Amino acid sequence: MNREEKFNQLRENAEFDIVIIGGGATGLGCAVDAASRGYKTLLLEKYDFAKGTSSRSTKLVHGGVRYLAQGNIYLVREALLERGRMLRNAPHICHKLGFVVPVYKWWDKCYYGFGLWIYEFLSAKFSLGKTQILSKAATLKHLPDLDSTDLKGGILYYDGQFDDSRLAINLAQTAIEHGALVLNYCAVSDFIKKDNKIIGLIAKDELSNQEYSIKSNVVVNATGVFADALLQKAEGHAEVTIAPSQGIHLVLNKFYFEGFSAMLIPKTSDGRVLFVIPWHDKIVLGTTDTPVKEVALEPKPLEEEIHFIINHFNKYSKHKIDYADVNSVFAGLRPLVKVGAEKKTALLSREHSIKVLPSGLINVTGGKWTTYRKMGQQTISKAIQVSGLKFVRCKTRHLKIHGYTKEKMIPDLAIYGSDAHLIQQMIATDVSLSEKIHPSYSYTKAEVVWAVKNEMALTVEDVLARRIRLLFLDARAAMEAAPIVAGIMAPLLEKNSEWGQEQVVAFQKLAQGYLIHKE
Repeated sequence: MNREEKFNQLRENAEFDIVIIGGGATGLGCAVDAASRGYKTLLLEKYDFAKGTSSRSTKLVHGGVRYLAQGNIYLVREALLERGRMLRNAPHICHKLGFVVPVYKWWDKCYYGFGLWIYEFLSAKFSLGKTQILSKAATLKHLPDLDSTDLKGGILYYDGQFDDSRLAINLAQTAIEHGALVLNYCAVSDFIKKDNKIIGLIAKDELSNQEYSIKSNVVVNATGVFADALLQKAEGHAEVTIAPSQGIHLVLNKFYFEGFSAMLIPKTSDGRVLFVIPWHDKIVLGTTDTPVKEVALEPKPLEEEIHFIINHFNKYSKHKIDYADVNSVFAGLRPLVKVGAEKKTALLSREHSIKVLPSGLINVTGGKWTTYRKMGQQTISKAIQVSGLKFVRCKTRHLKIHGYTKEKMIPDLAIYGSDAHLIQQMIATDVSLSEKIHPSYSYTKAEVVWAVKNEMALTVEDVLARRIRLLFLDARAAMEAAPIVAGIMAPLLEKNSEWGQEQVVAFQKLAQGYLIHKE
């Protein structure tokens, strides 16, 4: 993933079968699908891969228990089958996780037990394990820090878990391995039209400001919550198609809720479900569903959202937490498809929408990480249909994602899958690369070098937020590690010490938004 090499390829030949705008889950899924079918594919991302919503998920590969409660059987069934394919195609980054629903009334055992049995039944051959009714003692074995007052027992079921931005990087690598040209920090500034139909676009390298004129048989808009700005540019209208909804997550040290299983609180005061999930040796609490008007690149968690999660967690945990106990808070915006005058985003469908617009632009919105592959398949099939490209069947159902391995890696590098060996080789060649970038975490200098050389990381934020997850796990520790990371990156990117200082200042400012500042 050498960015300069990619731009050289673009200069040599700027004609493509399919161009995809947006480097999140949906765009990357489209790129892998198109490239694996053999189409000449280009993906452009204005910022970094998974910079927006796709790095800020609840880290679940799931069918959606609450969509079952809403009666959306089709969506749940489709997502459960896709969950199975994700775990099969990327076992290094996706794994099964046990979830316990604590119950405090006897009849809730039957009610939730039956619902979760249907959930398991719908997963068919991709079932991850039997749903079980648990006694009070068995529930507390799974969740030792659960407040046991009035506890009657629980229900154990299984779902999937993953690392979202790590999977995004692996998808970019997979697309490249199948011949796609994939670029971050490359924005679309305008469309090229002939007879009111899009025949290409103008792209600008955000780092050099150089512009490129690109031709394409078909263009896909997969920019998530930012879709409307491009739609309006392509179609010349002011229509709004996205109803953004904000979800926040709090990250705590594992001490506050020990155990190997996650917890699902089935009904909060606003009708959502709330998760308490072990992730990277921390605990992630989330999420909320707050309609927002402004679409921001760095959404800000609201005071009432933070209070809501802390308050609900404290109802269930023996350890009561406050603002000071939170390592990091991150917010993401869901690109929900706007339907009529619906005000409550919690009620809006999580299904995706694929539309062909008058200009010929294919617009894909909605959906979620779990169904990224299916969205890619359906979008590219639609793109082939409208562009007149020769039809080739989808190949992604069984396609192994970059890093695929079933081999057991050392825990600190397991997330890299088959690439872990290459990082270990780097350390064997230069022992200084085994040094940690922060004393409290296992991340090494070798991982920073790897991110720059092999994963197109161009800023300190790219490394600390999305290649390794330190910003999301512990914002203060990430701020402390920033100068070391900048010092490693500068010579690799042929930058001077002034660049490094600017990067540290920019990152410290960004990271402040991941800390809770009590009003």
